[in-house]
Amino acid sequence: MIPQSFKDILSNGENANLYQIIALFIFIFFFVGLIVYVFSRPKKHYEEDANAPLDDDTNQ
Repeated sequence: MIPQSFKDILSNGENANLYQIIALFIFIFFFVGLIVYVFSRPKKHYEEDANAPLDDDTNQ
C-alpha cells in the first residue's frame, strides 16, 4: 500500500509512538528555551519597545 499522506506514514509506522514523543520533546524544549532566552535578557533591552506606544510620532 502506498501511503496517501504524511499522516498515514506516521500513524501506521512501526515507530509512530517514538516519532510523536520526539516531536513533543522538541516542541517543549523549543518553548522552554524561548522563555529562558526572553527572561534572561536585561530589562534595558526591552525598555525602548515598552515605551514605543507612549512616544510621540514627531521624533521621526
